[in-house]
Amino acid sequence: KVAIRFGKPDGRWLDRLTPEEARQYIAGNEFAKGSMLPKVEAAVAFAESKAGRRALITSLEKAGEALEGKTGTWIESQGGADV
Repeated sequence: KVAIRFGKPDGRWLDRLTPEEARQYIAGNEFAKGSMLPKVEAAVAFAESKAGRRALITSLEKAGEALEGKTGTWIESQGGADV
């Protein structure tokens, strides 16, 4: 999953983000440049590249659990169709 305020007492894991929310967190430097930032930027770009697309950020080892909704962070436009 993607987190904001990672490693801090008030850190929070995110299940879902819109591209707009992700950009706000990016502007607030919430994601490490060599770690989560490129993943979030790529997921936003993919989700916005065509209507109905959404992106899932997770590890390969947890992909099955993420597709079942148990972990991971989805980035999708509001009103996006399920894929």
